[in-house]
Amino acid sequence: MTSNDPPASPTAEAGHILPAAHFDALLTLLHEDGFDVRGPRVQGGALEIGKLPNAAALPQGCSATQEPGAWRLQHTGTPAWFGITHGGMSWKALLHPARTRLWSAERTADGFSVHEDAGPAKPFAFIGVRACDLRAIAVQDNVLQRGPYVDAVYNARRNGAFLVTVDCAEPSGTCFCVSMGSGPAAGSGYDLALTELDAGSASHRFLVRTGSRAGEAVVQRLGLCEATHQDSASAKAIVEGASARMGRSMDATAARATLSANRESPHWQDVAQRCLSCGNCTMVCPTCFCTTVEDTSDLSGDIAERWRLWDSCFTFGFTHVAGGTVRESAGARYRHWISHKLLNLHEQFDESGCVGCGRCITWCPVGIDITAEVAALPQDVS
Repeated sequence: MTSNDPPASPTAEAGHILPAAHFDALLTLLHEDGFDVRGPRVQGGALEIGKLPNAAALPQGCSATQEPGAWRLQHTGTPAWFGITHGGMSWKALLHPARTRLWSAERTADGFSVHEDAGPAKPFAFIGVRACDLRAIAVQDNVLQRGPYVDAVYNARRNGAFLVTVDCAEPSGTCFCVSMGSGPAAGSGYDLALTELDAGSASHRFLVRTGSRAGEAVVQRLGLCEATHQDSASAKAIVEGASARMGRSMDATAARATLSANRESPHWQDVAQRCLSCGNCTMVCPTCFCTTVEDTSDLSGDIAERWRLWDSCFTFGFTHVAGGTVRESAGARYRHWISHKLLNLHEQFDESGCVGCGRCITWCPVGIDITAEVAALPQDVS
């Protein structure tokens, strides 16, 4: 049973304590249970999500500077194991991959034999999911799993996943999860939620909260001691401090009315002067889900394959239909993207498509800031 299961009752009011020295015991247990354990790792000067054999592979002693159009890894030597909020890669890359083969067909004497690609050999266990990304997974669950048409690829990868979140202690310069109600503490949907306490000291430990029966079972098998109320108070203070240091903010409720009233605003032309239509924002966004399909064959014509690839509403051909492209200008494409995030998903799924992670700001080559663009629109919608 995993985070897809109904929440369980808390095992202790203040949670449990996992000493940092015993963190590998958690990873070993998940490996032994047959999970493909993934977590944040530093690779080539960037933060990626990779296989996590042990705690030593975590980005210990690292942080990152994030500003519009800039991300820089810093080896600060700080004792925190989870000092980096996130990189450009989100968990979407594993649950809703950028490139997926749907099926292959091979010519036979009687025609063709078709083989559909199976899902992953093992269920995933994600370590270090931030609260904003946890919310993003819930958004994609609603879009790809819970409607009348279930996405088979996403469903195969999402089912059985075990999610271990980590509350943020130090938000980046482009974070605004508080505005979107998605952080910095994890909401519902996790199996285990961790808060890192006293990093670098002899009492370095993690406060552990359980969010599912599967998480509860892991805590019991690890034999963790109950946390004290002081531990709980320390964790609460860390989250409150992070909330007070958000790099950005946005009135999410007002944004919906503002966007609805400004569909023909000349401001979109101002955005068009700056936007490169590169699609970076949609690639790093943890909730974007648009795809296209590509059919290929080998030179002999004996083998054919169908692939699904990420697509972006910023590409010129994304809305191409008989008669031309619907959204020809960069301004129209940016208006569509921001409206879909902050307005249209509310109408479709009763939730925001933006979780305040700030990736679209950080990885925009020209530093376009979604919070600033909303603020720049006329606010008087009467």
